[in-house]
Amino acid sequence: MKDTYLPYQSERRRPLAQNWSHWYLSILKLAVGLLLILLIALLWLLRQNEIDEQRSTLIADVLWLEQSVRFHLEGNSEQLRQLALDLTRTKDDGTLFTLRARHFLKNNPELQQMLWLDGTATAAHGMPTRNLPRRGGKDAREAPLSRAIELAQLGKPTYSDAYRAENAAQFEVYVPIFDGDKYAGTLLAVYSLDGLLKQHVPWWFAKKYQVRILDGNGNVLASKSKIDAAPTTISYPVIFDPPGYGMVLQVTAYRGADNLAQTLIAALIIILAGAVFWSLWAVRGLIQRRLYAEQALRTEYAFRKAMEDSLMVGMRARDMEGRVSYVNPAFLQMVGFSAGELIGLAPPMPYWAPEEMERTLQLHNDVLEGKAPHEGFEIRLMRKDGSRFDALVYEAPLIDADGQQTGWMASIIDVTARKHAEELAQQQQEKLQVTARLVTMGEMASTLAHELNQPLAAITSYNTGCLNKLESGNFSAEQLKEALEKLAVQAQRAGHIIRRVHDFVRKSEPKRVPCDLAEVIDDSVGFIDGAAKARGVRIVREIQGMRPELLADPVMIEQVLLNLMRNGIEAMRHTPSELRRLTVKLSQLDRQQMEIRVIDRGPGIPPEVEEKLFTPLFSTKAEGMGMGLNICRSIIEVHHGRLWVEANPDGGSIFIITLPIAHQ
Repeated sequence: MKDTYLPYQSERRRPLAQNWSHWYLSILKLAVGLLLILLIALLWLLRQNEIDEQRSTLIADVLWLEQSVRFHLEGNSEQLRQLALDLTRTKDDGTLFTLRARHFLKNNPELQQMLWLDGTATAAHGMPTRNLPRRGGKDAREAPLSRAIELAQLGKPTYSDAYRAENAAQFEVYVPIFDGDKYAGTLLAVYSLDGLLKQHVPWWFAKKYQVRILDGNGNVLASKSKIDAAPTTISYPVIFDPPGYGMVLQVTAYRGADNLAQTLIAALIIILAGAVFWSLWAVRGLIQRRLYAEQALRTEYAFRKAMEDSLMVGMRARDMEGRVSYVNPAFLQMVGFSAGELIGLAPPMPYWAPEEMERTLQLHNDVLEGKAPHEGFEIRLMRKDGSRFDALVYEAPLIDADGQQTGWMASIIDVTARKHAEELAQQQQEKLQVTARLVTMGEMASTLAHELNQPLAAITSYNTGCLNKLESGNFSAEQLKEALEKLAVQAQRAGHIIRRVHDFVRKSEPKRVPCDLAEVIDDSVGFIDGAAKARGVRIVREIQGMRPELLADPVMIEQVLLNLMRNGIEAMRHTPSELRRLTVKLSQLDRQQMEIRVIDRGPGIPPEVEEKLFTPLFSTKAEGMGMGLNICRSIIEVHHGRLWVEANPDGGSIFIITLPIAHQ
């Protein structure tokens, strides 16, 4: 009743806690929302106040600039009027004009040209040139000029409209010259708008604003600014009078560093408010997770328990001192002990095999020191009933929720059946190799019989000769001794052939001994030399003089060489007799590897056949089993070497064997 009552009671209390958290979080959200609205409103008001202040400053600066330029133009007009008056009072008026015009142009860089026009509007004097300023046809030049002169004859300086000359905007000022009451001519000064802005817009003004002069159609005549183009905030235009004619002096203020800082502050405030909202949302999640924590823990425990019970892999946890802290049912079934018998135990463990105690303890210490191999290790363990089994163990650090290592977790797999299967497969492979050697000997039986027949015939001949000598009584001890020595040599030769065949075909475990590959090659050539001569093939040995010994099974290497040489001899059955040469070359590639090349002059191997050449049950011979080359490659790989085939540039094939020297 207690187990069923507590969950029921928690279900009764859960809605109340949820309602409380909902209202509590809603109030917090409302407060943060109001705070955010107030902050945004405050920033907006500050921004508007800043814009108003900036506009006021802009208007004041624009009025100051307009007044400064206007005063400068009016001052220049007064100086021109004074020059016009002085020209009527002197006799050497040309010299006076030149002197005063040069001084005037030097002190006013915005002036491009000064002219003295006589009563007929003809240029009498000019600085720096006497050319009239406006370009074009006669009508285009004289129309505005005559209008300006007519206005100037009224007695006051007159300004012309702006026009473009040589990609620059400029305007003119006309000052009349009166000799008494009689009109005597006009002084004409040409202003550059770009030069005017350049000379009279100070650097600090250009740092803050962009100054432009626009015509009546809104086209830009001149501009000055020391800042890059950016979105404008405030712009203020004033009438550019003089010269007038609809020209406007427009000044635009750009966003400054203070605006960027304010924007950054506003962005940080918004981010802070967003972070507060996010934290409230996180608190809400935490409260909900706390409310459902008990149920989640129960569900998680039930899920983990079901998963542990279904595992076939043994799991075992140990603390940093090596004491067992956890075992799963698969491990308990594997060793035959109960959890109560293992939890809390320190080494040595009851499932350690006594005969493997020293090695097991060393592996245990390596694991605790963090030296466990990542690929795992095999170990023999003992069940409670005393039976042994082989296990493959993988160790990994056990990390807690704080990221601290609290021990080691091991996954243990019973590999007894697998190892037994591997041993059976190895035995079958060895039987297959012996069978392949017997097949080789069967194919070479006639050749071996021919080789044995020669020493046996010689033995019979020497024996008959000795008997004839003894029967005749006409002999000497030296003659009998010489005949018997030759008989012994032939007997040794026959015995050597028989012993070599016996060593080759007998079933034995692979034995790696220090061997010289040259001797292995010589023995292999001795086996097959008779068969090669019968087919008209000459075997050539190319052996390196100084060569290291390596650890290998000579019989297995002989089996590989015999198979490759026999294949090469058979491949040259249709080759012209003068080209039937089989080369066996031994060399040292480097300090790590020896290389054997078996080179024939046959027709070669097509690319589509070469890909399947070492595949089991694939053969290019009608009577072949397709196991020879596959077995050869397996033998070479057991020796940690490689076997492959390449095309012979002179025709035929090259089978290449590499065997390591240091890692046998």
